[in-house]
Amino acid sequence: MSELTHFNTKGEAHMVDVGAKAITHRRAVTEGQITMLPETLALIVQGTHKKGDVLGIARIAGIMAAKQTANLIPLCHPLALTHVDLELIVNESESLVSCRCTVETDGKTGVEMEALTATQIALLTIYDMCKAVDRGMVIGNIRLLEKEGGKSGHWICG
Repeated sequence: MSELTHFNTKGEAHMVDVGAKAITHRRAVTEGQITMLPETLALIVQGTHKKGDVLGIARIAGIMAAKQTANLIPLCHPLALTHVDLELIVNESESLVSCRCTVETDGKTGVEMEALTATQIALLTIYDMCKAVDRGMVIGNIRLLEKEGGKSGHWICG
């Protein structure tokens, strides 16, 4: 367990001490998707869903989630985010909506968790708004695509 940073030498969970780390520009990019029935996607695209602008509401929910990550994930540090960009891309041929999120800050720890949280919550919001017409939607493929900043530098998914 000594290689896992969220455990101390006794194996107890703790918040990682980032006090000695340098402040650098941090950036993370994540993605995920929700697959649904073509009829459900048509409601979203045509803007005829009775609950309103599904993608607009999901985008706002994702941005709000990024800002609340430290309240949701117990050992995350509260961060002052400098930018959150959440893009929802409709793929009609595969009957899905992809979410791509970029989060940035200038700080002592990365923003991967904030980007992953934003992606997941945006997709869950789509599910919530559309579940009355399609309970079989599938959320998946949520992953970190890229991160940069800090001691580990720039990382891109294989």
